[in-house]
Amino acid sequence: MTRNRLLLVSLLALTLSACIAKQSGAAINPNGPGFLDGVMHGFIFPVAWIVSLFTDQIAVYAVPNNGGWYNFGYFLGVCVLGVGARSTRGG
Repeated sequence: MTRNRLLLVSLLALTLSACIAKQSGAAINPNGPGFLDGVMHGFIFPVAWIVSLFTDQIAVYAVPNNGGWYNFGYFLGVCVLGVGARSTRGG
């Protein structure tokens, strides 16, 4: 059974890796929004997403940005400060 699980997990990992998005070189600008802007954009994501449904003037992600640091800040903003920061208690 362990061998089958390992095969299944490996196949699932390969399948999911095919879904990884690539970032265009044109989307990276060294002077674009950086880490702190990413944190802020991640934090306000829920509101920005709702507003973006009704207007083309608002986006939930800044393009072009400075690449990895913006992405890391965005991730922290969403997960640590924003939507993912809510804790629940079981009981």
